[in-house]
Amino acid sequence: MLLAIEQGNTNSLFAVHDGETWIAQWRSATEPNRTADEYAVWLHQLLSMSGLDLGLLDACIISSVVPQSIFNLRNLSRRYLGAEPLVIGENAELGIPIRVAKPAEVGADRVVNALGAHIAYPGPLIVVDSGTATTIDVVAADGGFEGGAIAPGIHLSVEALHSAAAKLPRVALKKPQRVIGNDTVSAMQSGVFWGYIGLIEGMIARIQAERGEHMTVVATGGIAALFYDATAAIHHFDPDVTIRGLLEIYRRNNSSRP
Repeated sequence: MLLAIEQGNTNSLFAVHDGETWIAQWRSATEPNRTADEYAVWLHQLLSMSGLDLGLLDACIISSVVPQSIFNLRNLSRRYLGAEPLVIGENAELGIPIRVAKPAEVGADRVVNALGAHIAYPGPLIVVDSGTATTIDVVAADGGFEGGAIAPGIHLSVEALHSAAAKLPRVALKKPQRVIGNDTVSAMQSGVFWGYIGLIEGMIARIQAERGEHMTVVATGGIAALFYDATAAIHHFDPDVTIRGLLEIYRRNNSSRP
């Protein structure tokens, strides 16, 4: 029974795989100072609600972009699962080339997404991940990670607009029916939403022109579902890209162990 942990700057995903399928998934707010014991209590309660037990878990893989959390997540696996975890960027072999100037600086989430998208979709890819940051990454036909672009996430932009402008309120993120807003709130919602659609469409077009090839575009992340219905530039919305990549990395590393 595998516990896969995908930790972003804002949210963390904990998912359980029984060797055949994902049987449970939970999300929580990322808290860098949460201890291994606190994780265990929280996880034990959720497992119990799903008819599972913490003692059933005997393997763990971790992808985190929050370095200060890895120590506690590693201790969670060692202490409560009795397993040495695979940690992306430390002791896990990815099995794909990373063709950038400084491979060690590439976020764990980006390379895991590259593999998760590659095993599901053939050919060259663009992977759009909408989270705290919006990443738009290039995956070659052989699965190699070849760089990309990073922009502030849409929630960061909404919060920054409210914080920096005294008279602008905090607004809910939604798809406006019209581009031209007729009041402050609808104007802000239009600028944020359609502005990000323009960013995504523009970056996809520029990447394809720079590469000189047609590329399949896969979107993932919490906000991607909202964007997917608003633009033809995104071909697939796939919320499971990251955990699919984590499972594949675990299988590749586990197959070489005695």
